[in-house]
Amino acid sequence: MQGDVEAALSRLGWAGGSLLAAGRTDTGVHASGQVVAFDLEWKHTPAELLRALNANLAPDVAVKSLAPCPQDFHPRYRARGRHYRYTIYNAPVRSPLSARHAWHVASPTLNLSAMMAATPGLLGRHDFATFGTDPDAENQRGSNTVRTIRRADWSAPASAGWLHFDVVADAFLYRMVRSLVGALKQVGAGDLSVSEFEELLDARNRALCPPLAPPQGLCLVEVLY
Repeated sequence: MQGDVEAALSRLGWAGGSLLAAGRTDTGVHASGQVVAFDLEWKHTPAELLRALNANLAPDVAVKSLAPCPQDFHPRYRARGRHYRYTIYNAPVRSPLSARHAWHVASPTLNLSAMMAATPGLLGRHDFATFGTDPDAENQRGSNTVRTIRRADWSAPASAGWLHFDVVADAFLYRMVRSLVGALKQVGAGDLSVSEFEELLDARNRALCPPLAPPQGLCLVEVLY
C-alpha cells in the first residue's frame, strides 16, 4: 500500500522520501482505517487532492478522507490506540467470495461461549510476551512486551458461521492479534481450556504460543487519537 500511495503522490508533484504511517501490517493483512501523513505543495482544495489521489491509485487502494494536519503530526507516535478486527468463517463449506477477508475454519463448530469466556482475562495491562514480540526491540535496551487492552470481545452477526473478534489496545506487539486469535480458536475447538489459555498469558513465553491465525482475516479498523 505504501508504494502505491507514494507512486500516486509522485505523479502529483510530491518529492518526499517516504510516507509516515500509523503502522505496518503483515503481508495479507487488510486496513480500512490506516492513517498516513505527507508533505505536499498543493494549490487546490483538499477535496480536489482526494479526487486526484484516488484517480492515480490502484483499484485495491483508496483514500477515504484527507485533511491538513500540524507540521509535527506523526500518525504512529501520536496514536493513543488501535482497533483491529479478525473475521472467522466457521462453516463446513468455504465461501470463495470471502476467502481474501476471513479465515475459513471448516470444522469443528467453534464454541463461541468458551471463546467469549477466555477474552475478559486479556483486558487491562499485561505482559503479552507469549503472544508477540516487541517491534521496536532492536532500537531499545531490551524488549518491552507490556501492553494495555481496553476492549476484547467476540460477536456473531446474523449470518450463520461468521465470527468477529474486536480488540482495542494502546499498541500491539508484532503478530499479537493473530497469535491471540490462533489460541482462542483452539479454545473454541476444545483443544485448549479457558484456564489453559489464561496460563499461556501468564507464562510470558513466546515458544508456547499456538499456531498463528492466517493473515487474511485481520483488518486494522481504526487508529485512535
